[in-house]
Amino acid sequence: MGQSNQFLVFILDEQRYALHLSTVETVVRAVEITALPKAPEIVLGVLNMQGRIVPVVNVCQRFRLAEREIALSDRFIIARTSRRVVALVVDSVQGVIECAEHEVVAAEDIAPQIEYVEGVVKLQEGLMFIHDLDAFLSLDEEKTLDEAIKDAG
Repeated sequence: MGQSNQFLVFILDEQRYALHLSTVETVVRAVEITALPKAPEIVLGVLNMQGRIVPVVNVCQRFRLAEREIALSDRFIIARTSRRVVALVVDSVQGVIECAEHEVVAAEDIAPQIEYVEGVVKLQEGLMFIHDLDAFLSLDEEKTLDEAIKDAG
């Protein structure tokens, strides 16, 4: 039997996306965020998650989707990159699915220049893009974010 992967599926601007379930800590309702002066443009602000400061990342901006205000119906996905924990603002979370390794098409096989996407899965309902969470913040953005959090502390 081949390898399988579990993904948390979420909706953003009517498109399906996913994260490896192993990177997801929790999903919470959208709450008010605190502005973080000097943070990279991609960071909307920060949350206090049980004493831990978590940057809130603007997924819409990263994927060049229409900008919009955070709604009460939105969700924050709290997930781990290799360097930090982040909160991603999404419209809704659909649940967890399991896909066989051979069902995932590598992003570079579809479009070599596609950024922030690790792969694509074809579902009955349409395509699902798998986020590459580690590529989501550039090293410069990471450094600027670290400095902004340090300055705010």
